[in-house]
Amino acid sequence: MAVASKKIPAPDRVAIRRALLSVSDKTGLIDLARELSARGVELVSTGGTRKAIAEAGLPVIDVADVTGFPEIMDGRVKTLHPAVHGGLLAVRDDPEHVAAMQANDIAAFDLVVINLYPFEEVVAADSDYPTTVENIDIGGPAMVRASAKNHAYVTIVTDPADYGDVTAMLAENDGASTLDQRKRFAAKAFQRTASYDVMIADYMAGQLSLPAVSRHHATGGTLSLAMRYGENPHQAAGLYLTGEKRPGVATATLLQGKALSYNNINDTDAAFELVSEFGADTPAVAIIKHANPCGVATGGTLVDAYRRAFDCDRTSAFGGIVALNRTLDAEAAEEIVKIFTEVIIAPAVTDEAAAIVAAKKNLRLLTTGALADPRARGILVKSVAGGFLKQERDSAVVDDLDLKCVTRRQPTEAELADMKFAFRVAKHVKSNAIVYVKDLATVGVGAGQMSRVDSARIAARKAQDAAEAMGLSEPLTEGCVVASDAFFPFADGLMSAIEAGAKAVIQPGGSMRDDEVIAAADEHGIAMVVTGVRHFRH
Repeated sequence: MAVASKKIPAPDRVAIRRALLSVSDKTGLIDLARELSARGVELVSTGGTRKAIAEAGLPVIDVADVTGFPEIMDGRVKTLHPAVHGGLLAVRDDPEHVAAMQANDIAAFDLVVINLYPFEEVVAADSDYPTTVENIDIGGPAMVRASAKNHAYVTIVTDPADYGDVTAMLAENDGASTLDQRKRFAAKAFQRTASYDVMIADYMAGQLSLPAVSRHHATGGTLSLAMRYGENPHQAAGLYLTGEKRPGVATATLLQGKALSYNNINDTDAAFELVSEFGADTPAVAIIKHANPCGVATGGTLVDAYRRAFDCDRTSAFGGIVALNRTLDAEAAEEIVKIFTEVIIAPAVTDEAAAIVAAKKNLRLLTTGALADPRARGILVKSVAGGFLKQERDSAVVDDLDLKCVTRRQPTEAELADMKFAFRVAKHVKSNAIVYVKDLATVGVGAGQMSRVDSARIAARKAQDAAEAMGLSEPLTEGCVVASDAFFPFADGLMSAIEAGAKAVIQPGGSMRDDEVIAAADEHGIAMVVTGVRHFRH
């Protein structure tokens, strides 16, 4: 049953006379403490925070002197006491609360400055399990939540970046806070504790390999990049880090170029996830436009792979994102910068290549340090009206699948290699997806159509346009293989691929009309392999 409120109106202004400070991150602490002390604010503090303030020559009261109880259990228990929480939670205009404070010698706190144990940093440092658990803050979140709940009277500050706002607030209000300011600080405090708890929950779930779908789920993160806008100029946006250590755009190092936009990050993530599918054994390049690949290829060198990927769709490559699975070298860099490119992302870059890219000052160059593991477990969350969808990352890899040939003609070794390549790419193409591949390079990509037939036709037309751009008389798709991200519901999609010149096909299978589709393949002498796994991507 909900707790009823006494509906006591909150005062607009509360004078800051007494402050509780307990911080893990000491950044800006002394300057703030000095400002408060100069205004006659009584400072109460704990452990290392109290020591730092005292060493700065400022008067400070040990919280143990307030509680009448020493810090015990290695500091695990120091602020969980009525003398502290009573001072945080008391409704000062409620006569019963005032009487309780007087009877128990409890003094109110007007300002609380807390930041939490560095749990996120400990996880990022790959600390052992006991060390990580020890850095789960208990007293800190309790005090933050108590102060934020009682924002009618208490100003709660959880971010050192806000200390300047506190100083400005005191100057503006002659040493007081306003209700609006306290509400804003409280909202930020609840965001902080929520994000902190999500990090802990995710860590524990990961340690135990718990199922992805559980009764309760929350998403949290820390703002890494505030953006000018989102997908469109009228939409606000920001990049948040969750603590996941997967190599990629969110954790990459920006070596040069202006800040990444929302669309840049979305597309660069798609590009790097795709190129990571190929590992580092053979040079591979993926060119992405609007989150879909417009060219993917492997080659003897990175520049060879880039040229072959570029030839798939020279028009769409303009202004695209280029992802590489190896250290960007000078030869590849020289080729990539010949056209306008938004972003280059690679595990590393040579000094010579960096110098070449530097000549294009707006071109973003990112390094990740490693490739992402396509088999690694992960979570994807997508908002919907009134809620959100949650699922595991698509970690199925074609090399791990049980491929079955269902036609009379078996694929050749070269065709099978192209099939696997095509299915890797199809996994990263928006559904309905059709991918034509020849000699380990895409020659046509059809994405995001309502009909699989349309995707097949669009991919073929793109291949025809590419051939004309290169001055070739024969379609690039002649003798190619084709991959479909899901089964062919009818034979018409397969027939469109056959008409484009496909000689082999890889698809999940599982349609009610599989027999018809297989019969069409046999009739035209096509080899067909089914994977048993589909790769829808919406």
